[in-house]
Amino acid sequence: MRAHDIESLVSVGRPALSSDGAFSVYATSRPDLGADRSVGQLWRIDLPDGTPRRLTRGVADRAPRLSPDDSTIAFLRSDARGRAQVFVVPAAGGEPVQVTDQAGGVTDLSWSPDGARLAFTARIVEPGRYGTVEGRDAGAEPPRRITGIRWHANGHGYLDRPAHLFVVDAPAADAEPFYEPAPDVVTAEKRIVASVPHQLTDGATSWSGVAWTADGRELLSVPDVIEDRVADLRSRVVAVSVDGGAERELLGAAAHLSIDEVAVAPDGAIFLRGNDVGESGVDFVAPGTAVWVLEADGPRALTDPETIDLGEVGSHLSFPGDDVLVQDRTRGRLRLLRVTRGGEITELLGGDVEVTGHAAGGGRIVAAVAAPESFGELVLVDDDARHTLTDHGAAARERGIVVPEEREIAGRDGYPVHGWVAVPEGEGPFPVILQIHGGPYASYGVHLFDETQVLVDAGYAVVYSNPRGSAGYGRAHGRSIRQAMGTLDYFDVIDFFDGVVASDPRLDAERVGVQGGSYGGYMTAWIIAHDHRFAGAIVERGFLDPTAFPGSSDIGSFFGQEYVGTDPARIAAQSPMARVDDVRTPTLVLHSELDYRCPLEQATRYYAALKRNGVEAEMLVFPGEDHELTRAGRPRHRVQRFDAVLDWWARHLPVA
Repeated sequence: MRAHDIESLVSVGRPALSSDGAFSVYATSRPDLGADRSVGQLWRIDLPDGTPRRLTRGVADRAPRLSPDDSTIAFLRSDARGRAQVFVVPAAGGEPVQVTDQAGGVTDLSWSPDGARLAFTARIVEPGRYGTVEGRDAGAEPPRRITGIRWHANGHGYLDRPAHLFVVDAPAADAEPFYEPAPDVVTAEKRIVASVPHQLTDGATSWSGVAWTADGRELLSVPDVIEDRVADLRSRVVAVSVDGGAERELLGAAAHLSIDEVAVAPDGAIFLRGNDVGESGVDFVAPGTAVWVLEADGPRALTDPETIDLGEVGSHLSFPGDDVLVQDRTRGRLRLLRVTRGGEITELLGGDVEVTGHAAGGGRIVAAVAAPESFGELVLVDDDARHTLTDHGAAARERGIVVPEEREIAGRDGYPVHGWVAVPEGEGPFPVILQIHGGPYASYGVHLFDETQVLVDAGYAVVYSNPRGSAGYGRAHGRSIRQAMGTLDYFDVIDFFDGVVASDPRLDAERVGVQGGSYGGYMTAWIIAHDHRFAGAIVERGFLDPTAFPGSSDIGSFFGQEYVGTDPARIAAQSPMARVDDVRTPTLVLHSELDYRCPLEQATRYYAALKRNGVEAEMLVFPGEDHELTRAGRPRHRVQRFDAVLDWWARHLPVA
């Protein structure tokens, strides 16, 4: 697989399933170099053995939601100005009808239980900003007054566009279209939508999630109030009346839960997915994300947060009857579990897959999955087997894929370190690149991973692991590096690398390099300050200077104090910037201009120190990109990044 083959990486989003289980609808997405953006449409497949067919022809249609009677699909599509709007289309296919025309774009949507209305969240834009005045660019906007401790977010920008709750009448999907008015002395504007949405909330508070109560009278959502002085990750769950906007609190901050999702079961029971952040409100290291049912006396956990991890990005809940479906992150996999209200757990889908979405209906369950040889497929889950319904991974397989080999190595203290090695075809010996993931509470998985595949295609063996601090091995594994970064995690990364290289004659221990992004950038910088055997290093979007994180990062109000502490001496003992004078390894620093998670300042300070010390160093900065460049950046930038990575290794760790 080569850099431009990212076009073949087709992901499958969270599916929808008809109430009788007769058909499923899902969205695909893939990078397109010609359009220089991600593209995708909605698809429908009749069950159990139909052929997928494309339902829509938009540029990037996504987030399909089936109406309660299964006749209509609501989904998100960007309008001509790039703002996400709600559209509806007949479930059998047809011309989509636009439902909203929100200046700030729609962020989430949900059908009312009777199918007559749609609820959604949309960002409210202050007049005079973000293109609301024709001809005024951002540089001409008035200043922003900031009074809280948070003011920006990676991938979003300033937090001056709160998301609010709306309801709107659902239009008929086969209604007659609106026409362009003929010119006249006073020409009316063309009508775009059938009904004007009713806004339920207002003010500076932003709202996340939109779930209808079973009786259709209220919406359940989580308000986000920007803190005045200290960070507080605790959430509230509020019910908002759809007639008048009256609010009542269902769960307060005293429960100490940080809520990722609120969902309502068919019988009206309220479920939560979230983690306990303690009385401090910021105890988030290795969050024990569980599923909770909200009862009269408070939330009751149905899963054990110490051993079952429901916190993978994109995870969600769905309901086969009275039970709930969840995704458990474990050892590089995401398995699908069925959880009863009594807490009994059954694995429905496991093995070498990462379940990225699911839906239940009519006694059937479908799931979107990624696997070693496919970035995304839809599968039908039976009691005793799974049936793959699609073949979106065919194009990627044609480009050539190496399936990584799983390994487990005992570290210096006997602790088992789990990971993989991917090796080119042939006997070798091949130069070896040590690859390190971000997070730190994240993990490498079994899905088709372009960053590994491109390196293998270029002739490099790649070794990567999930050291202590990673997700998917229990909370104790994840919390073991709290205020001790660069200790056990460093040992695990190096011990796994050494163990794999020593045991595999295809790997050349004398020709090695190291690279990583985010926390992986941190660990790469930490390694080259302590170990000088590597021919080169690539430090990407790194957490490099903890002292500069507060006040610059969008998570700076809590991340550093929890991971490295607040004592200056302890911070310095865990800081790559404090050890930069020990680096001798040639280093490429990669960063994005609009990275608000690990701000550009992290890279420029580190790069400047390397240059001052006479270390061979280069820096590559991507304009317009944020922390998600390698996963969701412009496709051409992603290819250019691969070109820079391969050029660096060709110069410092040549294959020949």
